[in-house]
Parts: sequence; C-alpha cells; structure tokens
Amino acid sequence: MLRHLLVALTFALPLATSAQLPDFTELVEKQGATVVNVSTTQSVRNPLSPQAPNLQENDPFYEFFRRFAPNPGPREFQTQSLGSGFVISPDGYILTNAHVVDAADEITVRLQDKREYRAKVIGADRRTDIALIKIEATGLPAVRFGDPNRLKVGEWVVAIGSPFGFEQTVTKGIVSAKGRSLPQENYVPFIQTDVAVNPGNSGGPLFNLRGEVIGINSQIYSRTGGFMGLSFAIPIDVANDIAQQLRTAGRVTRGRIGVVIQPLSKELVESFGLAKPQGALVNSVEKGGPAEKAGVEPGDVILRFDGKSVNSSEDLPRIVGATKPGNRVTMQIWRNKQPRDVQVVIAEMQDDRAARQARRGGKPPAAAPSQYGMALSELTDAQRSELKLPGGVLVENVEGPAARAGVRRGDVIVAINNQDVKTVEQFNQMMSQFDKGRVVALLVRRGANSLYIPFRVEVG
Repeated sequence: MLRHLLVALTFALPLATSAQLPDFTELVEKQGATVVNVSTTQSVRNPLSPQAPNLQENDPFYEFFRRFAPNPGPREFQTQSLGSGFVISPDGYILTNAHVVDAADEITVRLQDKREYRAKVIGADRRTDIALIKIEATGLPAVRFGDPNRLKVGEWVVAIGSPFGFEQTVTKGIVSAKGRSLPQENYVPFIQTDVAVNPGNSGGPLFNLRGEVIGINSQIYSRTGGFMGLSFAIPIDVANDIAQQLRTAGRVTRGRIGVVIQPLSKELVESFGLAKPQGALVNSVEKGGPAEKAGVEPGDVILRFDGKSVNSSEDLPRIVGATKPGNRVTMQIWRNKQPRDVQVVIAEMQDDRAARQARRGGKPPAAAPSQYGMALSELTDAQRSELKLPGGVLVENVEGPAARAGVRRGDVIVAINNQDVKTVEQFNQMMSQFDKGRVVALLVRRGANSLYIPFRVEVG
C-alpha cells in the first residue's frame, strides 16, 4: 500500500509543479507584433595619419607604426549597429534607447511582418537613454502601458527583442529589485531583472504577465560583455514622460537647485544627530543658485523635497529633475540636529547639446566612436579658463568599457599615455592606433583632482 502511494505521489508532483508555471504563448502572440528591429548606419572618419612619429625601436608603438602607418586605410567607412524598439501609437511613433540611434546617419525599422521603413529621430534624451523615433505608417499595433509602481519583486516578466540580430527573441525571468541606482545614472530608478538581455535587446520592451509594457530594456551588468543574470530596464512611466516631452516640445526640461550632495555614512548619521541614514548631505552650494537663495548651507541634510521623502542621496536628482522649472517648493532640511523648512524656486537644468543636435537631425557634436563607450565634446573657452587647462575633452556620457574602467560622466581626459589631448579628433586618432586588448593610461581631471585610469581598448 505504501509503495503504491509513493508511486502516485511521484507521478502527481510534476503535474502540480508544471501547472504553477506561467504560459507566455498568448502574451507573445498578442504583443510580438508591437516589437520592432532597429538597425542603424553611421559614417565614421578614419583620422589615422600616414606619418609615423620618430620612435625608438624598443618603444611598444614602433612595430605598430612600422607595419601599419604607411597604409592607414580608407578615410571614411560605415559602421552598423542593431537594437530593438516598440510601437507606442498606431501612427508610427516608436520608443527605443538613445544609445541605439546615437549619431546614426540612417535608421531602418523592420516590423514583425518584415516590412521596412526609414525612421527619423523626433528627439533623444541621453540622461535617461530614451529616444522617440517615427516611421511613416498607420494602423500599427501598439503596446499597452502598465504601472511600474504596481510591479512586485519576484513577479514574472518577459522581454522581446533582437539579441545579436535574432529578431523576435523571447526571454523570461523575474523582477530582482526595484528603484535600483546605477553609477552615473542619476535620473532613472531602474527595474533589475534576471531576464536574459544581450546586445541587440537594447530599446526593447519588458512586459508583465498582463501583456503590459512596464519597462525598456537598457543595459546589463557584465564582466564579460555577455549576459550574467543582471539586466536593467527603464520604468515605462519615466520613459513615457520623456517621450511626451520630446513629442510635444522636442526637448526635455529638468529642474535643478544647485547643490553637490553625497551619501550619509553611519558615522555621519551619528555626528549629525539623525535617527537613521536618510537624506542627502549637501557638501557644496552653487553661488547664486536656487539653493543658496533659499538659505541652504553646506552640512545641511535634505530630508524631503516637495512632499517626497529623500531616502538616500540617489533619490534627490530624480525628484528635483522631475520638478517643473519655475515652481516654488518646500524643502525640509536637517540643521543643528533639528528639521526646518525652506522655500526654493526651481531653476532649469541646461539642455543636453547632443539631444538638441538629434532634434535637428544632425550628429551629436564630437561623439567618440561607440566601441570606446564614451561620448565626448571639446571644452569651451569658459570651461578651459575655469579648469585652467590648455585642452582636453569632456566626457558627456559613459557606458560599456569606459564605465567598467572607472571613467565617469563629467571627467575631462587631458592625456593618453602622457600625450596631451586637445580635441576629440585627436583623441580618436590616438585611440585608433592601439590594437584591441592594449591597455592605455588616461590622465583624467575629476573636479580639482587628477588621476590615471587604465583603459583596455575593446569592443563596447
């Protein structure tokens, strides 16, 4: 009798387990047609000079220039990249990542039924990595937006995209965390998942089991360049707000108050007399800025902003950035071991120049080749004067190999292997001389300090 009972349980358990697993087939059948493949073509100049410098035979560059300098290759060539996107309205508006269409000369959108269209960029926002593009088509199937605030950790989610160019690829996983802050990404509370995301998935949708888009797959954390179980999506409410601004105004406006902040350590919490590590510690205040006019001082801790709790320093840029410039809001600060309220008038953050170029249909100024993981621009006269530098290139955005090496947005690269860099073209020329896998030393000015960052030349 016992043996028969065990046999019955053995056969019953798999059935009970399989019945609990979700079925994604209906979701894919209904929503697959809303997902598109986005391919781009970009012309790149090869600035490598045929003139070899005067080098000693023991110099590591000697053999490189001896073999390759006489034939630098074509002056201009084309590069191609792949990504994903999804239709948000039947008249052809599509959401994708800004880095997918960055600096593209030509954008092609392929639908599930293999129809292809040329697309134009309506606008792009580098700070959130959101781009709105448009194709001339009507009657397209469009996604339904979900509410990321209702999303629960542990909930099943599905990604559809074109990893490595394999269109309409479906992967699944669960929500690993919400509101995740990433280095150099101050304006997005990322959704972390374990959904398999690889190059080509960027810009594709993340669905909940109701078939609603709750995020845009944007990036992964990886030590190898491939998927390692950590992928990050931009919440769709953040993306939709950006898209609406791009569609109606062609630009994104953000608030600013003119403070530099840092996290609160356990020791700082104790020294300031706070009950818990909550808030953003102000370590400097912009002279003449909104915060200074409101009476904010270095050493204040910002606890609440416009009725919203500032749980950590990462929260403040997102909350302030989402506040409309010109608004007067109440900000609660902690000073001398007690709270107090101040009134601050929100100023407007300077617009991103790359986004303005994208709105005009041109290229972002002086964007570095994508394989280096950096978007660069040349310093203005005012910046050179303020930093007391004769040259250098400003890092406007960073990802991939540059981010892994430790380069940050706002850094100024002043030299490569102790050779001065004064223009973006010179930076590209110098970097193109190094073989893949070569480690070079970038001399970086960061604030008032300088440091060397070892950077391995690789494909981003």
